[in-house]
Amino acid sequence: MILFPAIDLKDGQCVRLVRGDMAQATVFSDDPAAQAAAFIDAGAAWLHIVDLNGAFAGEPVNRAAVEAILAVAGDAGAHVQLGGGIRDLATIEMWLSAGVTRVILGTAAVKDPAMVRQACQKFPGQIAVGVDARGGMVAVEGWAETATLTAVELGRNFEDAGVAAIIYTDIDRDGALEGANVMATAELAQALTTPVIASGGVSSLADLERLKPHEGDGIIGVISGRAIYDGRLDLAAALELLQS
Repeated sequence: MILFPAIDLKDGQCVRLVRGDMAQATVFSDDPAAQAAAFIDAGAAWLHIVDLNGAFAGEPVNRAAVEAILAVAGDAGAHVQLGGGIRDLATIEMWLSAGVTRVILGTAAVKDPAMVRQACQKFPGQIAVGVDARGGMVAVEGWAETATLTAVELGRNFEDAGVAAIIYTDIDRDGALEGANVMATAELAQALTTPVIASGGVSSLADLERLKPHEGDGIIGVISGRAIYDGRLDLAAALELLQS
């Protein structure tokens, strides 16, 4: 199981939100590249990057910060998955050409599923779908809008598309340090053949210990942000647990 330390970018800084609320942003670093280097030095082989401004704007906003992270990751041989403001094939191609390993499509998966399918065909193994849910219902446009789809329904829409992974985020728990929604994540993984990455609320080694047994259900990774930044989750210990 892969651990993805999260770097959420707002106005060029590393921040963490509480339940996706841009007004509740805590700044943890004003040097995203240095933060990426610290995660990689601790043993992380993957980084999870989100352009928060881009998610609301519908286009990349924190490009300079992302490119600085990509330079650090490239030098270290680490991988980056990136989401936020990626809504068309041209933007996908731009980021993959810049060194991103995997692009995450969230709003586009709801509003332009044909484009997502086309992207999967054009860039095999490099497209993930972000399934972000509040109360079980999918949210889009930086989580500002709620769609009429459930998480399982959205995931099933792309079962035959060639999606590399589904990244499932429980918005109600994201950044709240209340623990991962293991049950909902496992149920989604069991309902799909597409691998699932857990996100939202991961706050301790105990959360990872609860997720680890569901690797066989198809949970291949877990994302954590705030808990790593504030020291609740020791990155080296977490990596060791998940790789054991």
